[in-house]
Amino acid sequence: MIFGIVVINALIGFVQEHRAELAMRALSRLLSPRATVLRDGHFRELPAEKLVPGDIVQLMAGDRVPADLRLLQARELRIDESLLTGESQAADKQSEPVLSGMSLGDRYNMAHAGTSVVAGQGLGIVAATGEQTEIGHISGLLAKVQPLTTPLVRQIQQLGRVLTIGILGVAGLFLALGIFLHGQPPGEVFLAAVALAVAAIPEGLPAIITATLALGVQRMTQRKVVIRNLPAVETLSEVSVICSDKTGTLTRNEMTVLRAETIRNRYQVSGTGYVPHGGFEDATGPVSPPTHPELLELLRAGLLCNDASLDHDAEGWIWRGDPTEIALLTAALKAGFDLHRERARWPRLDVLPFDSHNGLMATLHQGPDDRARVFVKGAPEIVFRRCTQLADATPFESPAWEARLHALARNGYRVLALAQRAFDSDERHLDLEELQDLQLLGLIGLIDPPREEAIAAVAECRQAGIRVKMITGDHAVTAAAIGRTLGIGDGDRAVGGEQIEQADQHHLRALALDVDIFARTSPEQKLRLVEALQDAQKTVAMTGDGINDAPALKRADVGIAMGCKGTETAREAADMVLVDDNFASIVAGIEEGRTIYDNIRKAILFILPTNGAEALILILAMALGQVLPLSPVQILWVDMVTAVTLAVALAFEPAEPDIMRRPPRARSERLLDAFLLWRVLFVSTLLLIYSYGLFAWWLEQGVSLELARTIAVNALVGGEIAYLFNSRFLAASSLSRSGLLGSRAALAAVAMVSLLQFAFTDLAPLQRLFASVTLDGAHWLSILGGGVAVFLIVEAEKALLRRFRAPFSRG
Repeated sequence: MIFGIVVINALIGFVQEHRAELAMRALSRLLSPRATVLRDGHFRELPAEKLVPGDIVQLMAGDRVPADLRLLQARELRIDESLLTGESQAADKQSEPVLSGMSLGDRYNMAHAGTSVVAGQGLGIVAATGEQTEIGHISGLLAKVQPLTTPLVRQIQQLGRVLTIGILGVAGLFLALGIFLHGQPPGEVFLAAVALAVAAIPEGLPAIITATLALGVQRMTQRKVVIRNLPAVETLSEVSVICSDKTGTLTRNEMTVLRAETIRNRYQVSGTGYVPHGGFEDATGPVSPPTHPELLELLRAGLLCNDASLDHDAEGWIWRGDPTEIALLTAALKAGFDLHRERARWPRLDVLPFDSHNGLMATLHQGPDDRARVFVKGAPEIVFRRCTQLADATPFESPAWEARLHALARNGYRVLALAQRAFDSDERHLDLEELQDLQLLGLIGLIDPPREEAIAAVAECRQAGIRVKMITGDHAVTAAAIGRTLGIGDGDRAVGGEQIEQADQHHLRALALDVDIFARTSPEQKLRLVEALQDAQKTVAMTGDGINDAPALKRADVGIAMGCKGTETAREAADMVLVDDNFASIVAGIEEGRTIYDNIRKAILFILPTNGAEALILILAMALGQVLPLSPVQILWVDMVTAVTLAVALAFEPAEPDIMRRPPRARSERLLDAFLLWRVLFVSTLLLIYSYGLFAWWLEQGVSLELARTIAVNALVGGEIAYLFNSRFLAASSLSRSGLLGSRAALAAVAMVSLLQFAFTDLAPLQRLFASVTLDGAHWLSILGGGVAVFLIVEAEKALLRRFRAPFSRG
């Protein structure tokens, strides 16, 4: 049985070590297998690995970028770089130079290997291939990162070393006493020393820890958390800092219009996401959009200058298109517009698609009055330059509107300006040069709103002594504003990737401890932040979804990947995966982790006194020169029976009521602290007195050695049954209905072990195997009385602890 446990543990370790190889394979699958490259004056398709620096590569919508490219041409080119930057919005690309030293997300003239072309066309020259690309650089980082040993593994290893040294020392002393003090034959004494080692080693402990972790994993699965690395379950209980991505984890990853500003009014828009439920209000309270023509004109412009769709069927709302455009449609529907009817009333005549060079989109429509009208939406600074009037024909004053723009931007809104112009002639085509003398309709403020459950989860983290830090590829202003809503940081301060890059290790450690929001961060910077927090003795949980997060996920004490929008590379590098990409699920996982740690402590506290009592019984017998009260095979029976029945019951214990009001335990805290060592010694001594006392007393009454040993085995197991109910609470009283009858698992375990002990005592095959004999009523009565005594004495010790040692009262 012991050998089987060792093999199982070795297999588990092999599977865990295999994660790094899987992560590297996942990275290689992200590379584009084919590329359209200019060779000998003609474009031809070649394997991506054939590319060399200097090659000219063509990009089309739907392509995966095969290498790092410096763009030479970019026509309406948009690339999804979320794998590398973490930004949910596709990046608009251009060919003009950018300043050196810009962060990855601001390199608008580069297309990076592994990213996907969402729209448009481009032409680029290969600047880097293989390991020299950004994705290759991350792959190198991932290979170099050494994952940390989990606290549980470290403490179990330490416990194993202590037990090994202690057991070898005691066995050696035992051998010396038998040979030199009592003059017994060396062969017999050696076998007795082996029996002592079997008695002292908690053979069932690895199985119990694994079972407790596995049960916790099952409970976490029900709470949308999938564990990939079993010891990480317990590490969650120690987490003191959570470094979280923003988009989709803390926020909904659904752009939403929350502000609408017209010429004379400012409106708040309620409701979040792409379901058009919500309304409008101004400073005076709720408003009806049909009574506010300026608001309707603004929203109509957003509805018409739009290529997205938002429909409803029996299964719910269905949306397609750019997230910002979907958000504009949602706001228009909240105001009462009928999307299809409105577009039919204003048929589109021409369109100028959004172009990153121009910073705007324009659509030409035939109005109900048969006049042509152009609607424009785009970056405010671009649209402002083309406006000369407001919607009421009053002059446009740029400073006033720039002040309104900056106020929205400071609050984290992505701001769009919308404008219009009516044509007297029968205009049928749009020309960018003619988009002048526009009338400004107003501003729209959009944001990816925080999840409501994430706000509550962040508050719960603060209560539990866990600090939440946001590490995102988004801009600092947006990140700070979202952090303010979530309760992360002070709402103003956000540190950019450049400051992280310039900080030395000492300064970075102070920065990591002091600041809670980090923006525009690169993979190396995320990794450095995690390492800086660990240097400060913090236990770090890191969330991420992209390739850029993989090195930090692997380095963190607990790496947490997103299950919905996460990449395979991130999942392979992580210890756990969130099925719903929800920050609240992390907090649920921490609660389960703390419960599991408590239950592991209870299981260890329960198992070790059994082995301690067995060892003390043998040592006392040898010291007195008496026959051993337990044979080696009987010792193994007691170890395995109590481990696989009684100890397993403690794995089902529910969370203590105050479990999320405790601060995280310190990294230096020992699994076996002074209190637990005292309890182990105290209960071991009780079981020694109980079991050895009954053995010696009945032996003096003239019973056979086999009968006395059978009584001793049943007494030891009976004492463990009584102590199981003590162990359900470390210091709180078990003398209650809840303590005695509140656990079905404990009652089932007691019933099972009782049946096993009756079989051990009365079944002939087991009697022959274990040299046991049948007991009568008097024997069972003495065993029962001793068990009750053990339970009451331990309860008295707990009562004294509650009175004089308040720190232990929470258990």
